[in-house]
Amino acid sequence: MIEHLVEPLRFGFMQQALAIGAIIGAVGAVLSCFLVLRGWSLMGDAISHAVLPGVVLAYIAGIPLAIGAFASGLFCAVATGWIKANSRIKEDTVMGVVFTGLFAFGLVLFSKTPSDLHLDHILFGNILGVSAAQLWETGVLAAVVLAVMLTLRRDLLLVCFDPSHARALGKSVRGLTYLLLILLSLAIVAAMKAVGLILVIAVLITPGATAQLLTQRFDRMIIVAVIVAVGSALAGIYVSYFIDGAPAACIVLVQTLVFLTALLFAPRRGLLRRRPAPASAAAPHDEVPLNT
Repeated sequence: MIEHLVEPLRFGFMQQALAIGAIIGAVGAVLSCFLVLRGWSLMGDAISHAVLPGVVLAYIAGIPLAIGAFASGLFCAVATGWIKANSRIKEDTVMGVVFTGLFAFGLVLFSKTPSDLHLDHILFGNILGVSAAQLWETGVLAAVVLAVMLTLRRDLLLVCFDPSHARALGKSVRGLTYLLLILLSLAIVAAMKAVGLILVIAVLITPGATAQLLTQRFDRMIIVAVIVAVGSALAGIYVSYFIDGAPAACIVLVQTLVFLTALLFAPRRGLLRRRPAPASAAAPHDEVPLNT
């Protein structure tokens, strides 16, 4: 029995898949906390789809695909911000128009470009086929994103939670907002080859949403999100070996199950555990409210 359970760990491709899954899970979890707090769930979805034309153009130009993906994702974010600032259209509507347009443009480019690229690998990832070089590339990108976010987490938190207060304290709200968008684009590039463009949104949103149900302190939220994301990645890849399923999809399913469990049974916010609070009850003074 034990021999059967440890069998996946004997293969090099499984070891690399587990390693890159843990890396992507950690960086996605930390970033997801900021995205959930900022209300930018759709932004992650938009950028993840918008990188496709950059990938194809990078292939045509003969440059690393990651460069094209990053440039295209950043263009989507900047274009969304510019259109919102110069029109009466709401941000979610602008994002919907921009990312669907870019995604469609990428599909047209892909269909007209002879290549040995497999679109299903771009869209759905190929975590079991990740090479050692790609593992190092993902690790470096993830380390950069994590280092910046953890170093500037207080400033980023303030901008996400209360931009007006951040501006009053002399913080560059616009600069920090664009920095967060740059980090989001880098994280998507890091996750693209493993979980693909379609499923990367779950990696960037579900861990933070789950952690928000389980704690009211932001630092704890980050820790819980990382545990959920890394644990889900390892469990999803491990289970996919035995059921012969798509690893990325299994990761997302495990994350979803954990989220539903938290939604129902979270100590304070679970649907089955919630109790009406007295009218005079107030939130503890040392807690940062996360549902803005």
